[in-house]
Amino acid sequence: MVVNDKVAVVTGGASGIGEATAKQYCEHGASVVVGDVDEEGGEEAVASIVADGGEATFVPTDVAEEADVKRLIETAVDTYGGLDVVFNNAGTEGALAEFAEYDSADFDRVVAVNLRGAFYGMKYGIQAMLADGGGSIVNTSSVASVTGIMGRAGYSASKAGINGMTRAAAMEYATDEIRVNAILPGIVNTSMQDRVAVQRPDSTDRYEISEAMPGRATPEELANAVLFLGSDLSSRITGVTLPVEGGFLIQP
Repeated sequence: MVVNDKVAVVTGGASGIGEATAKQYCEHGASVVVGDVDEEGGEEAVASIVADGGEATFVPTDVAEEADVKRLIETAVDTYGGLDVVFNNAGTEGALAEFAEYDSADFDRVVAVNLRGAFYGMKYGIQAMLADGGGSIVNTSSVASVTGIMGRAGYSASKAGINGMTRAAAMEYATDEIRVNAILPGIVNTSMQDRVAVQRPDSTDRYEISEAMPGRATPEELANAVLFLGSDLSSRITGVTLPVEGGFLIQP
């Protein structure tokens, strides 16, 4: 029960890594507020947690909208009496296009969801944690923030921005006992990866052989890393961008 009695907010919690993390946190004793633009999926995720004896609440949330994220954080504080962990996980892969043909509106949408959404979660999460004696923020970045991904200019740029925000906030709030870290997933068995495979059918095999470890990661494996970073087991860790990518970044 490594996060027993903690209060956590998870964005993008209706499916994939976010849903797996919300369930992990509840299994380890936390109360979780799930935010997602997918209302049906979010309600189902929370219903599953509650059926298993967990404590969870769903708040419809478009992370690109500042007021939505502010309301999400406020709901956690008002419902459960404080805030200990924010997992800024909501994201979109965006369009698949070569750089010179990348539509500006598509670029703006990816940045709005992936980068600005994480900014809002950090901003209002930090405000709540300052009033509550500290906490832990975990952001979902990507190996694309380090290596770049062809045809995904907006995605790569937004994830690199998350790395920069993570380090900056970690430095600013270390003395307030607020830790800020990020995970860098590689190939994960999620609906996003399935959509990528449809857009570029040759990508699945190519991506999988780019990781030293075989196969794809499961959402639960990524959730384990988020659980660690949100718990007191990582009490001396801040400003880290943690690869959870089966050796993708060590390949020549």
